[in-house]
Amino acid sequence: MRRFSYLISILAFSVLACVFWEHIEIVTNWVVARAGYRTGVADRVRQYEHRVIEVLKPMFMSRGIEYPPSKFALVAIKDAALFQLFAYDLSGRPVHIKDYPILGQSGTLGPKLREGDRQIPEGIYRVTSLNPNSICHLSLRLDYPNEFDRSMARRDGRTRLGNDIMIHGKSLSVGCIAIGDTAVEEIFVLAARSGVQNVKIVIVPTDWRKTPFDAKLIGRPAWLTEFYAQLNLELQHFQL
Repeated sequence: MRRFSYLISILAFSVLACVFWEHIEIVTNWVVARAGYRTGVADRVRQYEHRVIEVLKPMFMSRGIEYPPSKFALVAIKDAALFQLFAYDLSGRPVHIKDYPILGQSGTLGPKLREGDRQIPEGIYRVTSLNPNSICHLSLRLDYPNEFDRSMARRDGRTRLGNDIMIHGKSLSVGCIAIGDTAVEEIFVLAARSGVQNVKIVIVPTDWRKTPFDAKLIGRPAWLTEFYAQLNLELQHFQL
C-alpha cells in the first residue's frame, strides 16, 4: 500500500508539473537558492565549453565567422519542430550555422494570447537572462510579453498574458521550447560568451522561406494578418 501511495504521489506531481510548467521553474529556483546549491553561469560555461568549442568552432570558421560570434540569432519554426542557429558575418548578414530539432512544444500555430493557453509565443524576442539552475537542465528566458505583445493585448482588452517563457533542455515543455540538454548547452554557452543582449529570437508558425505566404493560415485576432506579414519579412533575412 505504501508503494502504491508513493507511485500515486509521483503521478500527481508529474501532472501538476505539466499543468503549471510556466511557473514551476520559479519555485524550483527559489528552493535551490534557499538550499544553497546554486551554480553560476560561469561555472556552467566552464563545465560545457570545451565540448561546445569542439562542435561549433569548426562550423563558424568554415563560414568565415569568428567564434564566439559578436551576435547571433535563433529561428524557431513551430510546424517543422526546427530550431536554427544563425551568426552574423562582418557585413551584418546572418549566416546559417546549425539546425537543432525541437523535442518538446505545445499548443497550435498562432501566437500566445493569455496565461495557461499552452501556446508558444510567436514574434521577435530577446534573451533577458540565463538560468544555470533550471529544472530543465539549462534555460534562456525570453522577454515575453514584449512591447508588441502588451500593445496588442491592450487593443484586444486582454489581461494575464503569462510569462516565464524559456528555451530549455529536456524534451517536455508546455508553452516553452525544449531542445534537449546537448543543444541547450551549446546555445547557453554561446549566449554567455556573446552576451544575452546580442541574441535575437525569431519564432514563426511555419517556414515562409519554403512555402509562399498564405492568408489561409491567418485567423483571429484581427491584427494577425499584418503581424504575420511583418514576421515573414523578418524571416526572409535568414536564408539557408
